[in-house]
Amino acid sequence: MPRRLRTFIGTITIIVFVCVYALVAMALAESRILEAPKPVQTIAYLVLGIVWIFPLMPLIRWMEGVPRR
Repeated sequence: MPRRLRTFIGTITIIVFVCVYALVAMALAESRILEAPKPVQTIAYLVLGIVWIFPLMPLIRWMEGVPRR
């Protein structure tokens, strides 16, 4: 698969994933995190802000990979 096509597919997938993740994180924050003490809220927001990258790392590696022939 050409690199441009992999990059395009990966970019669209990342955009969709981040939009869905943001909605899920926002729903989680509204339902559970608001009731927690401030230190727990801080840790939860830090974790939610960083965790989204881990499921996308294989996709990013695939996007940047050398095309096979």
